Amino acid sequence: MTTPTTAQLTFDELGTPLRDTTFVVFDLETTGGSAAADAITEIGAVKVRGGRVLGTFSTLVDPERGIPPQVVALTGITQYMVTGAPRLATVLPAFLEFAAGSVLVAHNSGFDVGFVKAACERHGYHWPRPTVLCTVKLARRVLSRDEAPSCRLSALAQLFRVGTVPNHRALTDARATVEVLHHLLERVGSVGVHSLEELLAYLPEVTPAQRRKRELAAHLPSSPGVYLFRGPNEEVLYVGTASDLRRRVRQYFTASEGRRRLREMVALAVRVDGVVCAHSLEAEVRELRLLTAHKPAYNRRSKNQGGWWWLTLTEEPFPRLSLVRTPRPGAVGPFRSRRVAEEAQEALLEAVPLRACSQRIPARNPSGTPCALYELGRCKAPCAGRQSVDEYAPAVVALRALVAGEDTAPLRGVAAHLEELSGVHRFEDAAARRDRLAGLVRVLDRGQRLAGLAVLPELVAARPDGAGGWEFAVVRHGRLASAGVARRGVAPMPVVDALVASAETVLPGDGPLFGAPPEEASVVLRWLDRPGTRLVYCDRPWTSPAGAAGAWREWVERAEAGRDQYRVAGH
Repeated sequence: MTTPTTAQLTFDELGTPLRDTTFVVFDLETTGGSAAADAITEIGAVKVRGGRVLGTFSTLVDPERGIPPQVVALTGITQYMVTGAPRLATVLPAFLEFAAGSVLVAHNSGFDVGFVKAACERHGYHWPRPTVLCTVKLARRVLSRDEAPSCRLSALAQLFRVGTVPNHRALTDARATVEVLHHLLERVGSVGVHSLEELLAYLPEVTPAQRRKRELAAHLPSSPGVYLFRGPNEEVLYVGTASDLRRRVRQYFTASEGRRRLREMVALAVRVDGVVCAHSLEAEVRELRLLTAHKPAYNRRSKNQGGWWWLTLTEEPFPRLSLVRTPRPGAVGPFRSRRVAEEAQEALLEAVPLRACSQRIPARNPSGTPCALYELGRCKAPCAGRQSVDEYAPAVVALRALVAGEDTAPLRGVAAHLEELSGVHRFEDAAARRDRLAGLVRVLDRGQRLAGLAVLPELVAARPDGAGGWEFAVVRHGRLASAGVARRGVAPMPVVDALVASAETVLPGDGPLFGAPPEEASVVLRWLDRPGTRLVYCDRPWTSPAGAAGAWREWVERAEAGRDQYRVAGH
C-alpha cells in the first residue's frame, strides 16, 4: 500500500511563492537560557527575499545585569562591550519594525522567539504573531539522520559548506542561518514545495487528521473578521482575528502550528464560525468582546480577564493612594497587573508628599506614633498630630492636578532630585528613580489620552483602505459604536450618515473612562493614532490638557535611550 503524500493545495491556497516571500532570519545572544529570568545581550538579523539580502540589523544590548563567565567564554561578549549599549526598551521597537510583515526565521526558533515575545510583554509592545519558521525543524524534515546526525547550526553549516562560519555572535550566526535556509529550500523545491503555505504544510507537526479538517474553513469568506473554533458541545474553544478569514483558518489545518495547545484545540474542533467585519478595528473590538463573553479555554488572554487595577485617593481627612479594581473619577491607571500598579504608586509617592501608611487618621486629635518614614523625612506624621488637614491638603491638590493634566510640577520636582543624586555620584539611585519616573509618565500619558477619548459623546473617523476607499469608525465614550466602509467610487458621506444613525447607543458610566473597557478604548485610540486617520466629525473638541504628561514623552525617550539621563530640558 502506498503511503499517502501531502495533499496538493488548490490554486487559492498556494499563497505567496517562496521567491516572493520576505524572510527575516535572526539570532539572539543572551545571558542564559530562560526567557523569564535571563536577558538579551545582542540581536542580529538579515532580511532576504528571492535569495537577495535586503538589509541587516545588528546591535549589542545592555542586559542591565551581569553576564555569567561561561556565557562570556561562549560568545565573547563581555560586560565592558555592553556597557553603554542601548537597552532593550530602545532596541525592541526598532527590531519589530525591521521584521514587520516578514516571516521570522531562526535556528531553534522556540528559544529566540520566546525571548522576543517575553520582551514584548515586559515592555508593553504588541506581539504581532508573525509566521515563524524554524530551520532545525525544517532540517529534520528534509535531511535524514544518516546525512545529518546533528542539526546544530555549526553542523549544518559544515554539511552545506556555507561561506559564513557560525561563532555564537548574533549577526554572524544569522548570516550562516540564511545560507542554511537557502540550501534547505532548494531541497524542498525538488519535491514540489514552492509557496510559503506549502512549506509550512510540509513540516511534520501537521498530522493527516489536521489536514483533513481543512473543510471546516470551506464556507468562510475571504474577508476580514473574527473566527470562533467550537467544540463538540458548541463551546467556544478559541477566538481570533484575520484579514482573510478563510485563509487564516485554513492555516490551522495546513500550516505547521508549533503551539501544542492550539494543535490540541484543532483536534477537538468540530466547527468554525466566522463573523465578517468591516475592517481591522471592528475585528479587534469584536474579538475582545467575544473573549470577555466566552472566556475560551485555548486563548491565553482568557486567563487575564480578571479586570484592571487603578490607583485612587481614599475618602478621608488625610487621603492616601489605594489600589482598587473599580475606578473612581480622578483615578490613575489602568494597570493590567498589580505589580505595575504598585511600581506606579511608589513613583507617585516620590513625586507627591502623600502618606504611605494604610491606617485611618482622624481629622482631630490623632494619637498615633510616628513611623520610620517620619525619621527619614518622607512623612510629616499626621498620625501623631504633627501635620494638620490644611497642611496636608496641598499634596492632595498637587496629585489631582497631576492626574488631570493641569500641572506637572511634581514631575519637575523628581527630575530636579535626579540631578542632585547625579551630582553627588549616586548613579544607581538616580537610575532607579529615573526608571520609575519614566514609567509614571507613560502611565499618566496613557490614562490622560484614554480619558480624553472616553469623554467624547461621539466621534467619527476615517482611514484610507488602501484601494481608493475609506474605512469608518463611530466612537462613543471610548467604545466602537459602529463600523463600515465606502469602497472606491462610493460617496462616503451617505455611508457616514447611515453608520451614525445605526450606531449603538452608549451611555457614559463612572470612572475616568466613563465605563469604557480599558482594552477596547486602547485599541480604538491606537487605530485613531495611526498615520493617515482623519477626523470626520466630533460633537465637541477633542483636546488634551495643557499640563498633560505627554509633554514629557521626549524626556522619557531620552531616558530610555540612556542619553542625558537626569536633565530635563525645556520643563
